[in-house]
Amino acid sequence: MSAPTTEHRAEHASDAPRERTHRWADPMATAQGAIALSGLGALRAVRDGDLPAPPIATLVGFDLTVVEDGHVEFTLTPQEYHYNPIGSVHGGVYATLLDSAAGCAVHSTLPAGVGYTSQDLTVKFLRRLTVDSGPVRCIGRVMHRGRTTALAEAQLLDSDGRLLAYATSSCLVLA
Repeated sequence: MSAPTTEHRAEHASDAPRERTHRWADPMATAQGAIALSGLGALRAVRDGDLPAPPIATLVGFDLTVVEDGHVEFTLTPQEYHYNPIGSVHGGVYATLLDSAAGCAVHSTLPAGVGYTSQDLTVKFLRRLTVDSGPVRCIGRVMHRGRTTALAEAQLLDSDGRLLAYATSSCLVLA
């Protein structure tokens, strides 16, 4: 994809600087509140607002909307502040959504007191995303969960169901 033309930039440019304020809850409150819950219970508590969302979710602006055993979904509406220098959503935003969905899918399968950490994330970018794209959905699924490692996949889809990006992740289960 090519960068916006000078005419396009001039037509949409504004001399007024943009500003965004970010507020978040103490992430340790969520961690402490979740410690006695299964991964599924903790994620449902975040989804339902019983535990605060993690700061990364409020910073980027995504919401946890579906939580099932081995399956989660996040939603995001692309914003101008997600943009890279060529006028589309930065790949890091894609990767953050994909990593969150894959990791939380794994988390949803864990018992209370057991955590995880991502070991790797492999991302394939397929389509450009802009503010004109509208809301997107990121679906994470567990492909395999063993005692010490798990494999998950995540798909980022536009509102028409077209695949924007795909990722796989290996997670280390921390008992």
